[in-house]
Amino acid sequence: MSSNIKHLGGSLTLLLGGSLLAAGVLFGGPSSTAEEARVIPPPVAEAAPDPTATTATAVLAGGCFWGVQGVFQHVKGVANAVSGYAGGERNAAHYGAVGSGATGHAESVRITYDPRVVSYGQILQIFFSVAHDPTQLNRQGPDYGTQYRSAIFPQTPEQETTAKAYIDQLDQARVFKSAIVTKIERDRPFFPAEAYHQDFMTQNPAHPYIVINDLPKVANLKRFFPESYREEPVLVAAAKQTK
Repeated sequence: MSSNIKHLGGSLTLLLGGSLLAAGVLFGGPSSTAEEARVIPPPVAEAAPDPTATTATAVLAGGCFWGVQGVFQHVKGVANAVSGYAGGERNAAHYGAVGSGATGHAESVRITYDPRVVSYGQILQIFFSVAHDPTQLNRQGPDYGTQYRSAIFPQTPEQETTAKAYIDQLDQARVFKSAIVTKIERDRPFFPAEAYHQDFMTQNPAHPYIVINDLPKVANLKRFFPESYREEPVLVAAAKQTK
């Protein structure tokens, strides 16, 4: 998903002289719209956080990382959300390789948050509700391939326990029409993506892919989670300046 070339549901998108030629976007079709958001219950079982902790990390994958990053940049308590790759090896953690779908990586987002403000369970609730569709196998919106799979990369045993219990809870309650296919992948490192992928939604709000697929996710965050929504996103660029 570079600024010059992007595959949308198998169709090639080219930016030529400022004109966007995208069969998957301009010509419509069922794959050119954002995933359906829905109200879902919060986790009924969540490990108690360390009362002394002020910082925690979550790593999630749910399709194109532009949208997932953009959603969590608008969540109160999130200090940083970085687009990147998880599930594969370091030497393959770059867009040119990951885009092949053969590296084992998923486009992912590393979320640094204050557990005193937002819990891991609340992050998962937003993830399943508005950030992506957890019932889609190896695709989200117009994008398909294993690099767009729904996955959780737990950073602690407690996160793994919470994620497994929450998926079971949602499946048993039949919150979604289909079973959740989100994979829980342990002990997989995260590698930040290239600079041009960071803060992409904020920097390119008029990009057709963002308008069609990602801005509705932020609107649904504001609609379904008003108590967790903040108007100004926390950006990677700003986080680097404060270090």
